[in-house]
Amino acid sequence: MPGALPLDQRFVLAVDIGTGGPKVGLVSLDGVIAWADFMPVGTDHLPDGGVTQDAEQWWQLIVDAARRGIGSGAVPPEQIVAVSCTGQWSSTVPVDAEGHPVGPCVTWMDTRGGPHTRRAIGGPVGGYSPVSIARWIRRTGGAPSTAGADPIGHILHIEHDRPEMAGATRWYLEPVDYLSMRFTGVAAASHASMAGAWLTDNRRLDQLDYDPVLVRAVGVPAHKLPPLVPTGSIIGKVTPQIATDLGLPPGVSVVTGTPDLHSAAIGAGAASDYETHLAISTTSWISCPVPDKKTDASHQIATVPGLTADRFLIANNHETGGACLQWLRDSIIAPDDGLSNPVAPSYASLTALAATAPAGSGDVLFTPWLAGERSPVDDHSARGGFHNVSLGTTRAHLIRAVLEGVAYNSRWLYQAVETFAGRRLDPIRLIGGGANSDLWCQIHADVLDRTIEQVADPISANLRGAALFAGIALGEVQLDQVSQLVKVNATYSPDPRHRAVYDRLYREFPALYKSQKPMFHRLNRGDPARAEPVAVADPSS
Repeated sequence: MPGALPLDQRFVLAVDIGTGGPKVGLVSLDGVIAWADFMPVGTDHLPDGGVTQDAEQWWQLIVDAARRGIGSGAVPPEQIVAVSCTGQWSSTVPVDAEGHPVGPCVTWMDTRGGPHTRRAIGGPVGGYSPVSIARWIRRTGGAPSTAGADPIGHILHIEHDRPEMAGATRWYLEPVDYLSMRFTGVAAASHASMAGAWLTDNRRLDQLDYDPVLVRAVGVPAHKLPPLVPTGSIIGKVTPQIATDLGLPPGVSVVTGTPDLHSAAIGAGAASDYETHLAISTTSWISCPVPDKKTDASHQIATVPGLTADRFLIANNHETGGACLQWLRDSIIAPDDGLSNPVAPSYASLTALAATAPAGSGDVLFTPWLAGERSPVDDHSARGGFHNVSLGTTRAHLIRAVLEGVAYNSRWLYQAVETFAGRRLDPIRLIGGGANSDLWCQIHADVLDRTIEQVADPISANLRGAALFAGIALGEVQLDQVSQLVKVNATYSPDPRHRAVYDRLYREFPALYKSQKPMFHRLNRGDPARAEPVAVADPSS
């Protein structure tokens, strides 16, 4: 019997639906990845502010990958006990009664619903009416995006601007809930998966209903919102047809889907109160579980419904993290622009070159606001740059300055997060592609003056977290076990030799933003509004 086997011999079909495409893995209940694959998908950027993806394509890619994984022999199929989905959030898939898409997924970057949201709750206080912003923060801890870049804006856009699609829609689902319905045939959501919709009273996470005051205030159709079930519960079983199609045994459980923020916390081994993780993915964020609902609107930090029905997670976001190094490599060092025939260097070779430059990069500073900023300042117009460059500046200095600039940005946010949490947060578990770099881990330890724990296989944290979350839902894993189950590759302590140079340069970092803010607004005033849910972590890890 599978239930009698130890954790390392029972497996989860884990799905991580990131903005770049789905990852599918077979992961043991103790978090070891036995098989995994990634399938890229395209994103359609429409001239009217629409940003969509093909949700049916997601499903077909996931089905194909699951068949490959289950048929690979990596694990005995009869030892697969659960399905768990995680991924991008604040996105919306309109589906029919059977869970099939009737239109594309409207992603977290789509702003077409902005005019409808602004008509409902807009005003002079940061873009909101005073009554609306007070109502939402009091009940939820955040507020809908006046840019329309969240489920409220998506739903209003479809209902008002796409009447044929609206008429065919039975449920508006988050991506993870859409995938769970494809596996089970059951429409269900949780406080966690619906956090980006800002339609639940987050003062009462045990209250499994949408707040009627908030629903009426924006005019979304309540009967098209999926029923709420407890976070971390079992939605149902994989349907016999899907189980046969994939090669799964009968009776495999499907647990509630989670945003990538939640699976990242578990996959980092930071699942108990105040255990902290920092992600260096395309974007970057800093989070930890906390016991209470709280909002810091001035720094775009809030808590969202957490890993269990009585806990919250700190949410915030940098618009660019690891994307800065990718930009440097692909747009500056080795662009495909026809002027030369460069071969793009590996990230390992870039960071090896950066290691030859001294700490502080010869006093060159890089500001990483290549796509604006969200936390700890909310400024769509902010832009990045190299500062204090001289004729003596080398490529090694510039690469290291990018690594250090991302770390300075982390310190800027980390100070606000520690104030928000009311305590020193140390150590920090580091995940995401950037955590593969030993140098970047050490730079974060030095700049933040905190101990950094490099999680093993940090780029797979979300798949691992989805599997561990399933173990928790099945009653096989306890939250306080997670930190021990997730292995740490290496620990990086702050190097006191670098303290003075990094403190001196960091003092210039927020000052650069303050001095350049008027210029940013003059030069970038005409840029299209970016997707900005209030105090929500980026759905695209």
